[in-house]
Amino acid sequence: QVQLVESGGGLVQAGGSSRLSCAASGRTFSSYAMGWFRQAPGKEREFVGAINRNGGTTYSADSAKGRCTISRDNAKNTVYLQMNSLKPEDTAVYYCAARVSEQLYRFYFYQSEYSYWGQGTQVTVSS
Repeated sequence: QVQLVESGGGLVQAGGSSRLSCAASGRTFSSYAMGWFRQAPGKEREFVGAINRNGGTTYSADSAKGRCTISRDNAKNTVYLQMNSLKPEDTAVYYCAARVSEQLYRFYFYQSEYSYWGQGTQVTVSS
């Protein structure tokens, strides 16, 4: 089992940047594929991006492509979401998620594919 704790959220001006971190407990972090999701007020939680076990493969949602970068440091048990050129519509609670992946290069898009979730961190983008 793994516990996830997000950090790095806060208030950001439009056009600014934010870097979210997700720290995982346990000693087998490299066994987990990771994902980032977000939930805006009044909306369903949606996929932002994902990264495979060793960080060699990432995928971002269309809304995030060109503005968001996902990375991980397995030595620090941490996955990151770097967001640039933030817009007010990026305001949401951001969640990281994890699941064991037997396939090294696989990443996952759907919430139902993930077993573990963090509590979320709020990002508010002011116009």
